[in-house]
Amino acid sequence: MKSRDGRLIAILLALAAAAGIGWGVTSRRHDVVASRPPVVESATHREAASQSRRETAIGVTQRHLGTLTLPIQDAAAAGAGPEQVVLLGGITAAGTSSDQIRLVSHGRDQLRGRLPGPLHDAAAVSLAGATYLFGGGNGSSQSDSILKIDASTGGVAVAGRLPARSSDQAAAVIRGRAYVVGGFTGAQWLDTIVSWRPGARPRVVAHLPTPLRYAAVTAVGDRLVIAGGSTPDGAASDAVLSFDPATGRVTTIGHLPAGTTHAAAASLGDVAYVIGGRGATPGTPTRRIFAVAVGSRRIRLAGRLATPVSDLAAVSLDGRILLAGGRGRQGPVEQLSELVPKRAPTLPAAKKGTSAAPALLDPQNVYAADGPNMLSPAVRSALPRIYVPNSESDTVDVIDPRTYKVVSHFAVGALPQHVTPSYDLKTLYVLNDQGNSITPINPVTGKPGKPIPVDDPYNMYFTPDGRYAIVVAERLHRLDFRRAHIFRLHRSLVVPCTGVDHMDFSADGSYLIASCEFSGQVLKIDVEKEKLLGSLTLPDGSQGMPQDVKLSPDGKVFYIADLRANGLWELDGNRFKVIGFLPTGKGVHGLYPSRDAKFLYATNRGEGSISVISFRTRKVVRTWKIAGGGSPDMGGVSADGKVLWLSGRYSGVVYAIDTRNGKLLARIPVGRGPHGLCVWPQPGRYSLGHTGILR
Repeated sequence: MKSRDGRLIAILLALAAAAGIGWGVTSRRHDVVASRPPVVESATHREAASQSRRETAIGVTQRHLGTLTLPIQDAAAAGAGPEQVVLLGGITAAGTSSDQIRLVSHGRDQLRGRLPGPLHDAAAVSLAGATYLFGGGNGSSQSDSILKIDASTGGVAVAGRLPARSSDQAAAVIRGRAYVVGGFTGAQWLDTIVSWRPGARPRVVAHLPTPLRYAAVTAVGDRLVIAGGSTPDGAASDAVLSFDPATGRVTTIGHLPAGTTHAAAASLGDVAYVIGGRGATPGTPTRRIFAVAVGSRRIRLAGRLATPVSDLAAVSLDGRILLAGGRGRQGPVEQLSELVPKRAPTLPAAKKGTSAAPALLDPQNVYAADGPNMLSPAVRSALPRIYVPNSESDTVDVIDPRTYKVVSHFAVGALPQHVTPSYDLKTLYVLNDQGNSITPINPVTGKPGKPIPVDDPYNMYFTPDGRYAIVVAERLHRLDFRRAHIFRLHRSLVVPCTGVDHMDFSADGSYLIASCEFSGQVLKIDVEKEKLLGSLTLPDGSQGMPQDVKLSPDGKVFYIADLRANGLWELDGNRFKVIGFLPTGKGVHGLYPSRDAKFLYATNRGEGSISVISFRTRKVVRTWKIAGGGSPDMGGVSADGKVLWLSGRYSGVVYAIDTRNGKLLARIPVGRGPHGLCVWPQPGRYSLGHTGILR
């Protein structure tokens, strides 16, 4: 362990897993070559590639939140809930190690328990609903313990052992596994990346080019980003590395402007931020915040801290980064603050009880938070799965997207229609329409829970502030506003149409547009006041069968799939007026934006095809025919944007389609009548419902 005055600059970079970008290694431990396969088929390659080259890093600004009860540096930290962070151990102002477990929430902290002994320079992650602490030291020795921490009670249990006693490491989570990087045994620096998940033995899965202590580590999508750190010769590294668990490769993707150590790192979407830190010499803290965009291989100054600080804790929360403690020029500090994007639009402050949407990351793109692999910390422990409700079998099939095989199967209530992610992304709900119930699924385990009684849940959405679930009670001609999570009825809104089914929200969240399948109408609803603003009969009148609804990235046009008109109506939501029609294919039903927000995939159920529509030109640029025919219905796009998953409504199968060329990758047998399948996890900060409208 290093002297208490200095801690490695782990200036971490963030990986922008931009759409369609892959990294190929030219040397096992050094340079990389970028390759950019098209996100859609060749006809749209140029447009997609242009998008992938854009810089994704955005500036951040610091906001003061409060102060800690005691100054602390070198504490391990992890998220413990949507608004909570747990701080573990650390170095006090007296220069001694702490054994405290402290919970930080809303600008305050409180003691929740104590560790088995004082320690600092450990690593912590949030995994499978719990907090895990790896190693650490007390100034004279190191630990090999993996401790499970219950942040709500302060309970501590031993969950495993590291391969070696070590401190000065860092860790992050990818797809339900923790990865512990580098460290110090008391005698030597470590160059290992150790993989571990609860119930398994830890194992070394890769080696760094150089042994590191105090490196900054974070996860962006399916990649681990490792920045800076102390090297055995006493220098501070400036290298930014990427580790891909799928290949086991560690590659160099760039360099910081200067060697940095004892920095903090966290990610927002597809960008990693390296926060504060110092050089190799103790007592040289910095104010600088760097944004690292892997797609463009550019590192830019993204902002400055109010005061120079190193050895601080940083944790990604919902659209922001919480900062706690650290070491200033005079020693440990007690500051609590947050970093928020500068580019978020200035919306009026939401009054209590309103449904104002959280600020968009980009006012020109409602899907800016949904880019390739821009996974929220809330879903990083979720199993990668495809959940398929079989309406005619009253079951759910669960597919592993890596093997294209059904790995689980369970019964639910009568006529399951859709699988809907909760607003906070922590639960999936199976909507059992005729069963008058909702079956919750824990996405960390993939297991169903006890059904919740709810009247006629054909479909479900969430108000943009997350207060209410909007249960679409189709046969009852109602939109039921229910308290999210507990589903207690708040208010029922009776609608003047038949077959109300699908909806989407305006960019500012003030209103929604809903389709009425059996009366050829669309509705406009004031979300805050929970009242009807108007109804509109589509140009084809009672002959129309409007289905899915999707907003354009710029927020100007609602696309409404019409199953009988065989195309999409274009609606100006503000004026509540039809402004155009786009022919697609027979029996068009589902609508899904591409991960780069350049294209809209429309499923033509009646002819077994998918129309690829350019949002920019509002034209069909390609039509993909499913080999062997089929009935593509509903689904979603994979987290990396490379696969479109669709249910075969009348075929008893699920289709996996390559978004680069429309090729059918797999046809997977499932139960009868597969309908609103959910791909999980998906990128985004919060869910507005259906099978995954995330923003």
